[in-house]
Amino acid sequence: MNALHLAGPAAGRAREGLTAVFFGGVVPASAHEEALAEEIGRSLARAGYQLLHGGYNGLMEAAARGAGGQGATVTAVTLTGKHDEWGAFNPHTTMSVHVPDPGARLNHYLENADLIVAMGGGVGTLHELTAALYYATTIRPVPVCLAGAAALRLLAFLREERWLYETPTRPLGFLATAESAAAFRAHLATLDTAPIGGA
Repeated sequence: MNALHLAGPAAGRAREGLTAVFFGGVVPASAHEEALAEEIGRSLARAGYQLLHGGYNGLMEAAARGAGGQGATVTAVTLTGKHDEWGAFNPHTTMSVHVPDPGARLNHYLENADLIVAMGGGVGTLHELTAALYYATTIRPVPVCLAGAAALRLLAFLREERWLYETPTRPLGFLATAESAAAFRAHLATLDTAPIGGA
């Protein structure tokens, strides 16, 4: 079996435009966070981003609903051997990528990201977020935005306990926060919108 399997009507197209990766849990912390995720998806689509996400429900589905409602391509990234167990993708997914293991899944997210947005979630979301923070400090300074109260509480803890800190060789200029949809839209407006590999 191929290491990477693409499915869906957009599978034959080369990567086009900007890609935002969304990390968020299947159990939203609150109705407010779910509404924020949907507005983030909507804002990303309006700014010209396609959405890459886990493909399932909760905050992922809310972000996909927002992006898909604006006509953006919404791609689910899942594990080849787990898709049947985890269930169907949310109805806003237009394309899927099936990879063999969690490492390949993370690599696919990070290597294709022009922007990473993370909200609250479970241990899987935490794993994705910490991988993104490490990637952005050591491999490529892809912008990472933590949004919503749950993610901001986590960030405060990471800073307070010095799990996350800035050094001259590992600056944190890639990292931003957004408590609201308006703050997220303002952050989007500040980003360099050249896709990976140039304009």
